[in-house]
Amino acid sequence: MKFLIINGPNLNLLGKREPEIYGNESFEDYLSHLRVQNASHEIVYFQSNVEGEIINKLHEFGFDVDGIILNAAGYTHTSVSIADAVLAIKTPVVEVHISNIYAREEYRHTTLIGKNCKGIVTGFGLDSYRLALMSFL
Repeated sequence: MKFLIINGPNLNLLGKREPEIYGNESFEDYLSHLRVQNASHEIVYFQSNVEGEIINKLHEFGFDVDGIILNAAGYTHTSVSIADAVLAIKTPVVEVHISNIYAREEYRHTTLIGKNCKGIVTGFGLDSYRLALMSFL
């Protein structure tokens, strides 16, 4: 099976950015472990700080992979366009958040994307990605 992980803005700074919230591990290091644990599956990774690039990647892969794991980061709370892109594609999407968005600032409690997803995994640190992947298997 083939899966796509999309990370949105500022997630390229994992391991450096706010370690008390996001931890000390880079996403690339975590991804290496995830790929080893799931060696029988192909995991493609994409990160962008640009909303339109995330939408383009959803369009590009959204009819050809078995599942998409999407951490839209701050766009979760603001992007009607990403929500519409998730709705427009055939591939199921699981929304992921490293922190528990419902335990943070009130504006983070709203997800525009979630209603168009298969499910949401939030608050389990980087392990949220593994849990999302398991939902497809």
